[in-house]
Amino acid sequence: MLEVLRQEKKYLISLDKYYSLSRHFANVLQEDEHSSGDGYFIRSLYFDSLDDIDFEGKIEGAEVRRKIRLRNYGSASTSAKLEMKQKQGIWQKKRSLTLDRDKSMRLINGDYTMLLSCDSNFASECFGIMHMQCYRPKAVVSYTRKVFVGKENEIRITFDHHIKGTESNFDIFDPNLAEFPILDPFLVVMEVKYNGFLLSYIKDLIRDCNESERSLSKYCLSRSISKYYGLS
Repeated sequence: MLEVLRQEKKYLISLDKYYSLSRHFANVLQEDEHSSGDGYFIRSLYFDSLDDIDFEGKIEGAEVRRKIRLRNYGSASTSAKLEMKQKQGIWQKKRSLTLDRDKSMRLINGDYTMLLSCDSNFASECFGIMHMQCYRPKAVVSYTRKVFVGKENEIRITFDHHIKGTESNFDIFDPNLAEFPILDPFLVVMEVKYNGFLLSYIKDLIRDCNESERSLSKYCLSRSISKYYGLS
């Protein structure tokens, strides 16, 4: 199991700003090893309770909230990561556990009992939450991510673009998954993640982005049809 505790800031920027910042960050930070070109592909399936407790917590700005998702890096992936993100104040804690493709498909199909065979306290905790609170697959989100990293304070700058989603098919291994844009393709979500404090040269680079800081959630964007058009 992997556990990370950090702060995260999110910004909604233009595509032009993304390319400009990428050039600047390339001079002071290292590009993630998987992040060649415009980045790498990510697809996540989000789970939520029958009454959408995690969705509502985000919309209402609850001080303590969580998200549970299953993430892979394309339909050819042989495994996926079960992740739980928990927010308390300014801090974000993310824990993850890698599952093989068979176990991932069982999870997608609603069989959470296999988590009890993982010999992991985290897996058992996920089972308890998902079983007792009747969690179900709710939406899939896919996008391309460009990443820059810095060793100091474990800085990680991510740019997520061409964000798509669906609420009708939850198989993240399906190569023909039909998705639709859930964010303007000329907009990019920039996330600044770090431990402790943010270094001054990073602050300087993103200073003119401060007005675009947002409490964005790709999961909430993916629920746009059912939640905002009265289909849930």
